[in-house]
Amino acid sequence: MKPSRPLFLVAVVVVIAVITWAVLRSAYLSLPPLPWTAVPTLLLLALGEAFTGLNVLRRIRRKPTDRRTVDAARKPAPKPLDPMAVARLAALGKASAHSAAVIAGVFAGFAISLVGALEKSTPRHDFFVSGATFLAAVVLVAAAFFLEYACRVPKGPDDEHQGHGASRA
Repeated sequence: MKPSRPLFLVAVVVVIAVITWAVLRSAYLSLPPLPWTAVPTLLLLALGEAFTGLNVLRRIRRKPTDRRTVDAARKPAPKPLDPMAVARLAALGKASAHSAAVIAGVFAGFAISLVGALEKSTPRHDFFVSGATFLAAVVLVAAAFFLEYACRVPKGPDDEHQGHGASRA
């Protein structure tokens, strides 16, 4: 599995936003007002992924001979993670990044389609809700990227020399 590409995710956001904008030009009046509940949901997901990414990063980057303690109670350093669990977390990060990009595109399309009708109360409410949801989805994309980054295997001393023209004997 390859890491998510930022340019691909930006393209997803733009394409979905254009499609949403085109659909809403004729269908907006038949929709109910947007609920604000997506904003805290996306932010909680982002917080969970960022916290998980910090934990994974700390546990993957520790050295096997590292005997540091975690706190004043003299608990030993955390054990390494199961490689399969790390692979699953990397897949979660990639899936979250792609899903959040689609969500960001939908709500960006909503916001763009409502810019011309801000003098009315319902479209103004929907504009602010869609803008906040778009921002929360972008935060989730960033947290998902961090989780993917945290799941990467750190380069060892042998890996650094291979990149500089050394042979693989």
